[in-house]
Amino acid sequence: MAYQGVMNDIRACVELRVPSRVPVFALSEEFDVRMANQIYNEYNRNAKIMADVQIQAIERYGYDWAWLQVDDCFEFEALGVGCHGEGNILPATCESLPFTRETFRSLRMLNPKTDGRMPALLEAISRIKEHFGDTVCVTGRVTAPFSAATLIYGMTETLFGLYDDPGLVKDTVDFMTDFECMFAQMQIEAGADALWVGDCNASGHLISVDNFNEFAADSVKTLAQAIRQAGGYSFYHASEHSIPHLKAQAETGVSAISIGPGRDIGEAKEAVGSRVCLMGNVDPIVTLLEGDAAEVREASERIMKKGMEGGGYIFSSGEMIPRDVPEENILAMVETGRKFGIY
Repeated sequence: MAYQGVMNDIRACVELRVPSRVPVFALSEEFDVRMANQIYNEYNRNAKIMADVQIQAIERYGYDWAWLQVDDCFEFEALGVGCHGEGNILPATCESLPFTRETFRSLRMLNPKTDGRMPALLEAISRIKEHFGDTVCVTGRVTAPFSAATLIYGMTETLFGLYDDPGLVKDTVDFMTDFECMFAQMQIEAGADALWVGDCNASGHLISVDNFNEFAADSVKTLAQAIRQAGGYSFYHASEHSIPHLKAQAETGVSAISIGPGRDIGEAKEAVGSRVCLMGNVDPIVTLLEGDAAEVREASERIMKKGMEGGGYIFSSGEMIPRDVPEENILAMVETGRKFGIY
């Protein structure tokens, strides 16, 4: 449950020191919305519902953070990208803009205080911060700039563009870097302690390390630095499993890297744990959705013990927890994290 020293413990983890106890997070938004008897596509546009769901979930399950990832469309629907979702199906980009210079020149710098659903996110952050103060880590969200380009133009067009028109890709990444730095700062001013930096479209599942270093790394560095200078932490997530990619990501200056469920946390710790704080990585499907409470406890204990060795580690799931995960499995994960996360 919320506790007064959580921000000190997170700071210790980010600085690769040993905290008093390992913070326990969960990428649980879809599950939390279900348990609050809310509809996701009402939750994702209503500040009061967002805040109430997060507050209820923290008080019910004992997470050490409020996670407002919400969905991937905030910036892009405001830029004119087609987005669709209904009921409890999260919105996703589905009608990309043409990959052309004309499109790039038409992009406008958004105002998070007035455009689209972004004002609701800022208000929800403020409401949660007012309720909990510094007893939980209030975490907002931004899209890493390379992934932002893929959400504007579409994955196929952007990846072909790395070879057909790399200048247009880089210019778009630079434009979105400026916006995401501003959006991050406004969320910190609203009360966010950290930003979730989503970059799954720059992961080893999709691009090479060389392409990451050429097209994505510098923008992540700039964004991480802006978040740090504004007084927040950057939690970087590409659901990564590739050790070479993790090594490249560790050079970007992010506060922590969230490890995807496809990589043993001990192997990730050995590869980059001396350079950057790690988060993760209970499997949300195999363990939390398909396993029983005993299997969840066994997996959570194993992951916690590997990750926490020597400090610099935050316990969490490795990806978004499905809405239909049994409640007893969430309780088992959090309770196990609490039990074995004491040094």
